[in-house]
Amino acid sequence: MTSPDLDLASTDPFDVAREAAAYLADATGVPRHDIALVLGSGWGGAADLLGETVAEVVSSDVPGFAAPAVEGHVGTIRSIRIEDHRSGEVTHALVLGSRTHLYEGKGVRRVVHGVRTAAAAGARAVVLTNGCGGLNPAWGPGTPVLISDHLNLTATSPLEGATFVDLTDLYATRLRAIAREVDPGLAEGVYVQFRGPHYETPAEVRMAGVLGGDLVGMSTTLEAIAARHAGLEVLGISLVTNLAAGISATPLSHAEVIEAGAAAGPRISALLADIVRRI
Repeated sequence: MTSPDLDLASTDPFDVAREAAAYLADATGVPRHDIALVLGSGWGGAADLLGETVAEVVSSDVPGFAAPAVEGHVGTIRSIRIEDHRSGEVTHALVLGSRTHLYEGKGVRRVVHGVRTAAAAGARAVVLTNGCGGLNPAWGPGTPVLISDHLNLTATSPLEGATFVDLTDLYATRLRAIAREVDPGLAEGVYVQFRGPHYETPAEVRMAGVLGGDLVGMSTTLEAIAARHAGLEVLGISLVTNLAAGISATPLSHAEVIEAGAAAGPRISALLADIVRRI
């Protein structure tokens, strides 16, 4: 078994994902997980509403995973049993509470290891969530927004070599339609990922808007690309935790992000749980 704190740069990342999936199957007693969720800032409460937690594993015990480095993220991976009371069908969700960000300096392979593990565990779809800054003044803190597309401004990719993947419908139209069945009022927007960890300057926010962006943050796009490469359907949902720099009249802070996520938590968690049950 590979050490949990292995150097992913020197090991085949797909081999490590398969080892992580095997570890999770053994630790949870669930041989296959049907859907995966990556819970960003503000979204953690959704796990409690999905169904019965079958098992909870410390992330850093799983090959290739590290403990979370950001306040607001949970250092565990949960296996949750979801029962459709109408059909009696049972599915299992793999909830990844620990996300690695590019700005942590651990490499792109580590950033996308969670979604690759989900694919190796049998998942057919992944839900990627985040907390972000909004460019639309009508989207106040606490507004959930479906991601319709993205701009990857990290200057990197999780794909290596001559690996060509079509991203035309990266954030699946089918899954966004399901989300709007749950809440027809959900807004949609283009998510722009910067490297971080510093917040964007007002000029960078203006640039993002000129390029077609509606949301700015420091996660999600690399995971989405890796998920599509692995054959997963992707649903992305952002929580606007603050207006972006230059739009907000006040300085940005991580405390503001945490506060907005906590305030919106019960409402957005219920929304996400309802969506996941239909996927």
